[in-house]
Amino acid sequence: MTRYQQLTQEQRYQIYALQKATFTLTQIASEIGVHKSTVSRKVRRNRGGRGYRPKQAQELTTARKLAASTPRIAADTWSLVESRLRDEQWSPEQISGWLRQQPQPSVSHERIYQHVYADKRAGGTLYTHLRWQKQRRKRYGSYDRRGRLPNCRSIETRPTVVDAKRRIGDWEADTIIGKNHQAAIVTLTERKSKLLLMQRVADKTAAGVEQAMTSL
Repeated sequence: MTRYQQLTQEQRYQIYALQKATFTLTQIASEIGVHKSTVSRKVRRNRGGRGYRPKQAQELTTARKLAASTPRIAADTWSLVESRLRDEQWSPEQISGWLRQQPQPSVSHERIYQHVYADKRAGGTLYTHLRWQKQRRKRYGSYDRRGRLPNCRSIETRPTVVDAKRRIGDWEADTIIGKNHQAAIVTLTERKSKLLLMQRVADKTAAGVEQAMTSL
């Protein structure tokens, strides 16, 4: 018998069942027709927290095959990727698209992200050059402007009489965003009478919302 060979999925389930029946590794190897060392190696490499599981063993084997078939990316290619990221402030998507047009091996943007996060875990600083990192960096103690329209007065500055709801003519505006963040509905509510006006807009741009509010 060949000492090292790949097992079929059926053989993996046989190993699981025979282990449950307290067969020894030698007996299992004899039953499924492989060398004892093959059974021992497969059980050892694919053992999880709940012991040897045939489905998990098959998934681990498939993952190792995929990793082995994935071509290694040369150091020169990674140098190009890192220079575009650090010096040019390109996104991984831009770098991947640029590489496809060069006489260089292409690298997917997902693989570039993996490289960046691996560098971060190793103490590197590549991740600080990602655009989202800059966009999401919060300055503590500063005013949160997310979702704010420019040149708008804060709701805190409105007259107290508006909060009392004792007069007609004070309106609140809102938008209801549609599926996939496409169309929207603009609503105007009169605070005292609760009169509600609504109008659908094709998009949620400032111009479209302003036009709908004027029309209402």
